[in-house]
Amino acid sequence: DASDYRYDLSCVELQRIAAALGLNEVGVCAISEGRYPLPRLPALPFPLHVLSFPYGIGRVNCFVATRSEALVVDTGNDPDVLAARWPADAIPGVIFITHWDREHVRGIDALLSRNPGARIVAPSAGQMKRAVETPGEGGVVEAAGFSVRVHRTPGHTALHNAYYLRPDDGSTAPGILFSGDLVFAGSLGGALHCCQTLLREARRILEAVPPDTIVAPGHGPLTTAGTELRFNPFLP
Repeated sequence: DASDYRYDLSCVELQRIAAALGLNEVGVCAISEGRYPLPRLPALPFPLHVLSFPYGIGRVNCFVATRSEALVVDTGNDPDVLAARWPADAIPGVIFITHWDREHVRGIDALLSRNPGARIVAPSAGQMKRAVETPGEGGVVEAAGFSVRVHRTPGHTALHNAYYLRPDDGSTAPGILFSGDLVFAGSLGGALHCCQTLLREARRILEAVPPDTIVAPGHGPLTTAGTELRFNPFLP
């Protein structure tokens, strides 16, 4: 029926499909009914700007956290839009790249023009003709007034990082997991490198952080680690 484009499948039918495919049946049914449970996100002790750019039929995200300097995660696919929406007076101190897919890095030169001395942290040097920091699994980067733990998370691509920004000021605020194209709200990234690796790394990284951790993905809305472990269709 689904192959013949009959999309009005009942929840019971979807539960059977989910069981056959090894999916999380609660998440599958929630998505089919247009009510995937996006959580209410807590306040943070610093500004977090979500710059979202049109990309294909969806959106691609760039994140800017500001304290003494700006910490940037991925840079979007449109340098002109990035320049127009850049937070006033913010100076990029460090640029974290989750992976080198084009839609996530086209704005990097625009940011370096604002601060040629900005640090770049990535899973590899990519095409950059300047120094790039490539810490391994569990490495900690102190920059722009933040402490960030690096996780190597292959699956979508062979070289892919997720970054966990840890609360380090004694507050009860949650951390932020910048998940790139590993985990989205209600979905996972395409397994361009390896499907089994992607599934393993998605669960590993979500279980490695507290459940209230904000997940800031490369595409789509923000969510939490606990929400995805409970409802994400691909994490039964």
